[in-house]
Amino acid sequence: METILVTGGTGLVGKALTSFLLERGYRVIILTRKPRYSDNERLSYAQWDPSAGTLEAGVLQGADHIVHLAGAGVSDHRWTASYKREILDSRIKAGNLLYEQLKSQPNKVKTIISASATGYYGETTDENHPFREHDAPANDFLGTVCQAWENSVKQMESLGKKVILLRTGIVLSREGGALKEFYKPLRFGFATILGSGDQYISWIHMQDLVRLYFNAIVNTELGGGAYNAVAPAPVKHKTLVMAMAHAAKGKSFIAMPVPSFVLKIALGEMSVEVLKSVIASAEKIQQTGFQFSYPVIDKAMEQLFAAP
Repeated sequence: METILVTGGTGLVGKALTSFLLERGYRVIILTRKPRYSDNERLSYAQWDPSAGTLEAGVLQGADHIVHLAGAGVSDHRWTASYKREILDSRIKAGNLLYEQLKSQPNKVKTIISASATGYYGETTDENHPFREHDAPANDFLGTVCQAWENSVKQMESLGKKVILLRTGIVLSREGGALKEFYKPLRFGFATILGSGDQYISWIHMQDLVRLYFNAIVNTELGGGAYNAVAPAPVKHKTLVMAMAHAAKGKSFIAMPVPSFVLKIALGEMSVEVLKSVIASAEKIQQTGFQFSYPVIDKAMEQLFAAP
């Protein structure tokens, strides 16, 4: 079995992908600032520090593919000037470090699959024209970050590597991310709808996202370039929240709107991302033959909140 080198492997998506790969017999090396012990003989940890430009010697030589997920969490902190710089730098420096190491060291890496985000596109202004991979990046903060992020990875194409970029929407998982935040007030019986609730969300079930990464590893016919990692049926925010509430609570909840001005006070600049519509097309990846296990929101929520 091949060896997959994963950056950001201790994060939400990284953990799910690592488990998926190990279950299928792959060897996984996770790059992290703080290596730890593993009692699984096919899982190991290696040290790197993109901000310092360091990578543990010999790690690249064993890798067949790289899955690049590392980067400071966009919603982990309020968007101060310093944290916005950290969001950008953490992505650019990590990509540049991988490029320099691959360029200077002998290796057998065939594919680099990198995370990106639908924040690349900005806000949807026409519901009938979803964003497609050939569309230009937005000029806002996340658009600028995503473009720089992707460029730091695309330079590896010059080394003869296939580079695949997965522009990911809102990832639905009970373990963390947006869904965990949406669910918090629901524990007390309140389904909170942010702003008008009419803003569209391009989302993806965690299982489908992991399968997309796996497909990028094993499907040798998949071409390089960008693919939107989103389910084929984007929904309005209020539709997503109500689907979650019905799946988790049946009828035992109260819908509670949270006005936009409250979000702006609480979140600052980041509130723009919560309130804007993003409709991205899944057509390109579907045309390659990929089939989503959870293409519609109701089925996704039913699976996520099914009784154990």
